[in-house]
Amino acid sequence: MDQNDNSQYLTITALTQYLKRKFDVDPYLGHVYLMGEISNFRPRPNSHQYFSLKDNKAKISAIMFKSAFSKVKFVPEEGMKVLVRGRISLYETSGTYQIYVESMEPDGLGALYLALEQLKKKLAKQGVFDLPKKEISKFPKRIAVVTSQSGAVIHDIMTTVKRRYPITQLVLFPAQVQGSEAATTIVKQIKRINEIGNFDTIIIGRGGGSIEDLWPFNEEIVAQAIVSSNIPIISSVGHETDTTIADMVADLRAATPTAAAELATPVLRDVLAHLQDLNLRMFNAENKIIQNYRDQVNNYAQNVFLQHPERIYEVYLQKVDSLSRQLRQAFQDIIYSNKQLLYDNENRLVKSSPRDKLHYYDTVVNNLNQEMLTSIRRLINSKKNSFGSTISALDSLSPLKTLSRGYAIPTNKDNKILKTAKDYNINAEVDLRVVDGTITLVTKDISEDNNGGK
Repeated sequence: MDQNDNSQYLTITALTQYLKRKFDVDPYLGHVYLMGEISNFRPRPNSHQYFSLKDNKAKISAIMFKSAFSKVKFVPEEGMKVLVRGRISLYETSGTYQIYVESMEPDGLGALYLALEQLKKKLAKQGVFDLPKKEISKFPKRIAVVTSQSGAVIHDIMTTVKRRYPITQLVLFPAQVQGSEAATTIVKQIKRINEIGNFDTIIIGRGGGSIEDLWPFNEEIVAQAIVSSNIPIISSVGHETDTTIADMVADLRAATPTAAAELATPVLRDVLAHLQDLNLRMFNAENKIIQNYRDQVNNYAQNVFLQHPERIYEVYLQKVDSLSRQLRQAFQDIIYSNKQLLYDNENRLVKSSPRDKLHYYDTVVNNLNQEMLTSIRRLINSKKNSFGSTISALDSLSPLKTLSRGYAIPTNKDNKILKTAKDYNINAEVDLRVVDGTITLVTKDISEDNNGGK
């Protein structure tokens, strides 16, 4: 055999496709019924579900597509024993075989019963069953009925209402009460009635049947619609022994549709009789009240004070006079007391008057003022004398005094005093300041004293 000949080797894909074909065409694997325990279950809302089924010695992967899982009435849980139906096939990507589950139900317990118990626990945990119930109208004008238009329920309700309270208006909102679409139509009609809004009561119900027949009234969406309704709802589903979620969350539960109609309406004859009785009682009560007032008026008319009303005021006039005298006396006492207090304060003020002290301090101030004026004059004269001496000294040292004796001060153009022969320049102008003005000269000749000014 040529070692380079690969024609007898299969690819992994080819082998997997061959095995998958074997699985798919095997008639025994196309319809498989398995019993096992759910393992590795992680709920995926509104999607396909992936999990495993196992027993004591083996395990198989399982997948349940969204369309099939939506038909399961209960919620699968980890460790739950179930009965499944499906087909066995091979998943090519991983090369593992698995079961594609088409239906599932709990082992040893009905799926619907289990789903009902699970929903009860869920709603109880949410507190739905503990919500306050709305009061049913005692005298309804309009009643909405949600049921099948062809069933006996509507006829029983119509007959009962017509017999008991014919003045109320019944309006039928037809809905499916059995089948997969029933819950949706019931919810739709409840919402529609609330949107219209002018109804006093809603009756929902149907006749008896199996748990499968009554299942729409166990759906969570129906329970939520009943709880959310602003109009009180009477539930009458099945017979007296049948209890649904709708019965538990409704504002009132009736054993039968006929009982629901009786709970929703009073008996008109009884109402009229009651009204007549109330009218008679009210008439008697009014007469009694009027008679009581008449008796009171007669008693008041015989009262001596009402016959002579001026006597009532005589007592009060005397009290007013007495109180007026007391008030005047009280004011006089207060005025006298305040006057006396004023006189006492005036005497104390006179005794403690500061007038003598003011006179003494005024004398002191005048003496000090005279002394201050004398000191100021003496100081001014001293300063004047000192100022005159200073002026005389300054005047004796003034250059103008020297100029008045025939001397002059030579300066150049920069106003610099020329003190020595070196400060002069030939043909330079010299300003000569004398006592009464300035003379401008031009230097023609400069001769220095050889003795250096000595």
